[in-house]
Amino acid sequence: MPTRRRASWHSGRMVTASRGDGMRRANLALVLRTVHREGPRSRAALTEATGLNRSTIADLVGELVSDGLVVERAPDPVGRVGRPSPTVAPDPRVVTVAVNPEVDALDIGVIALDGTLIARERLPQTRLLTPERTAELVGERLAAWAEGPLRGRRTVGVGVAVPGPVRAADGLVRTAPHLEWTDAAIGALIEQATGLPARVGNDAALGALAEYLFGAARGAHDVVYLNGGASGIGGAVIVGGIPLGGAGGYAGEFGQNRPGIVDAADRRAADGVLEDEVSRSRLLAAVGLEGGDDAALSDALASASDPVSAAEVDRQRRILATALANAANVLNPAVIVLGGFLAVLAARDLDGLDAAVRAQTVPACAEGLRLAVAELGEDRLLVGAAEAVFEAELFPGR
Repeated sequence: MPTRRRASWHSGRMVTASRGDGMRRANLALVLRTVHREGPRSRAALTEATGLNRSTIADLVGELVSDGLVVERAPDPVGRVGRPSPTVAPDPRVVTVAVNPEVDALDIGVIALDGTLIARERLPQTRLLTPERTAELVGERLAAWAEGPLRGRRTVGVGVAVPGPVRAADGLVRTAPHLEWTDAAIGALIEQATGLPARVGNDAALGALAEYLFGAARGAHDVVYLNGGASGIGGAVIVGGIPLGGAGGYAGEFGQNRPGIVDAADRRAADGVLEDEVSRSRLLAAVGLEGGDDAALSDALASASDPVSAAEVDRQRRILATALANAANVLNPAVIVLGGFLAVLAARDLDGLDAAVRAQTVPACAEGLRLAVAELGEDRLLVGAAEAVFEAELFPGR
């Protein structure tokens, strides 16, 4: 019987590998993923972190250097005795383009393998973005950046964070209701516009990935993440360090849950779901803004002194606290992370929101529970979209 071979993307090029190469691919992925997610490490530290022997690490690092995925730097000699080990770091010339289409803007950025945000632009929109227009704008920005942020860099793909359920099998956007997308093959459109591989995911799922790896949930293994954006509220769950996708990849739609509202006077939308009641647009209206990003909303709320805006903030926080308590009771996470305008709401009085959540949570589930705002701020969705590309294109053998 002939040896089975399969095609895989490695180091920015397509190669055909036999099954016997699987262990080496896995070890290369392990070393690259370690320095990407944990930061630069000496060869000695990589030996300890991976459990591989010194000669294997030296061989793998040599191949990664040759492939242009890592660089070796002279170590800091201060305080060292004997011959120090070179430091291995991700090559910052390897980048991913990350995209987040929303109802009022297209956010697009370039993120390097070492985590550096190379470029970021927000392109305001006066009309809803179609999938075709989104792909066109991405192609235009890549062309414009060719002699700027992308000059001298290797772009390995485009990551797209979409506010709606995305089919895990093929990245099809089943529905992004606020964008009015249905069964949108945005990944294929972007690949046609850029010539690069595209990875598409739900925005909240990608935001959760970013905060789990690099932000407020780092070190936790059980996480609930809620993202509040112009399109509503999305969510994601990580259980035992593994994202909970569900049968089709649609798990985490907290915004579509029916909210628990104790006081009928707090209801604003008859038979509405959570994102109808806890709403960025309602907050903007309360402070007299027609639009703006989360920073503008936060500033406006901080400077507002009228009772109307204060009452709206309090109302939304009461409903949000019940929703978070329900999530804590069902999923028993170690941390609940809030991003977007939900982070703005929480940051007004994080301790107060924490107390309101705990008051409605089963005591056993409240033990060790931590409530946190997203540490990566407005970059969280782009970071998550970039990570999806790095994982798919550069970390073979998983």
